[in-house]
Formats: sequence, C-alpha cells, structure tokens
Amino acid sequence: MAYDQNNVFAKMLRGEIPCHKIYEDENTLAFLDIMPRTEGHALVITKEKARDLFDVSPQALAKLMAVVQKLAPVIQDATGAEGLLIQQFNGAAAGQTVFHLHVHIIPRKAGETLKPHAGQMVDQAALAATAEKIRKRLGTG
Repeated sequence: MAYDQNNVFAKMLRGEIPCHKIYEDENTLAFLDIMPRTEGHALVITKEKARDLFDVSPQALAKLMAVVQKLAPVIQDATGAEGLLIQQFNGAAAGQTVFHLHVHIIPRKAGETLKPHAGQMVDQAALAATAEKIRKRLGTG
C-alpha cells in the first residue's frame, strides 16, 4: 500500500495540524499523544515518508531510534515514572491507527493501569503543561 500524504502525522510535519511538540530535528518530530495511555505518553515520528517499520530506510530508522533513546529517560524523569514502555505497531491488525512510522514512549508507574490505545482525548491545557515540563528537562523549554 502506498504512503498516504494526508495522514495526520504528515499534516503535522507540514504544519497543517498543531501538536504539543517536545522535540524536533531535521529527521524526527516528537510530540505528546492527544489520547495518552499515561501522563507523558509521547510519539516520535520520522520525517521520511514511511508507513511502518518495513517501509523506512535503515538510516532514517537509526535516527528515529536514537531520538527515542535520547527522549525516553527525559520523559521518565519529567513524569516521575519508574519505567518506560516503548511500543511500535505495524499494520492495522497489530493496532497501528496512523500509517506513518512512529514509536510510542509510555511512562509507567507501579500499579498504574494503562488507558486504552487510541482511547479518550485529554485536556489540551494538561498536555501543554506536560510538554513544557519535558521541554524544560531537555533544555528547550
């Protein structure tokens, strides 16, 4: 299946849809999920037009994962999480809902129940506050 230029993440990359950005470089964009499974649930996307793990160049994948590795401990610290769940879905049957390669960074606290994937939207002000906490820890906020 061909890459959809009008998927929500492609629109974010073009600046057509806003997001709670926490990080951006020439290869990647990271922002908070508007339907977070926990506080601080972030998505890191490649700027390469790739539907999934099997559609991305090795170079873009390496750059994407380097950003996941850089942001994950910062998000963990900013949210006071005890651990992190790193997820990546490939195909609708696996739970992928946006067909642009992305990696989820989900902070975890002991005993905390995960909200459903692609569940309810949360308050935009709460997302903005969490994004600011993360950006401050990155030194960009």
